[in-house]
Amino acid sequence: VQLQASGGGLVQAGDSLRLSCAGSGRSPSTYVMGWFRQAPGKEREFVAAISVSGTNTDYADSVKGRFTISRDNAKNTVYLQMDTLKPDDSALYYCAARSYWTDTRNQPSRYVYWGQGTLVTVSS
Repeated sequence: VQLQASGGGLVQAGDSLRLSCAGSGRSPSTYVMGWFRQAPGKEREFVAAISVSGTNTDYADSVKGRFTISRDNAKNTVYLQMDTLKPDDSALYYCAARSYWTDTRNQPSRYVYWGQGTLVTVSS
């Protein structure tokens, strides 16, 4: 499975952005998808995850209520709608794929496929 993240950019605090992650190759619509981010000097952290059907979602506490993950399996694409952005949201955002929806869905090491990252910068 190949993943291509896009949609990052430079915005001001309070603005919105929508990230996209397009999948190709071996049945990307059959994978659990996650978004992670990594700021300079920090570890990669979980942002959100969505089950194969889209029925189940999970969010980091820091983005709950501001970010929304969704997917369109017909287009093999996962989205991350980011509203009310804060400077602390600035990071390189990655999408990733794994096979199962389990309690480890927030752990980067448990994801098999990764996109290349898209940069989000939020100015104050």
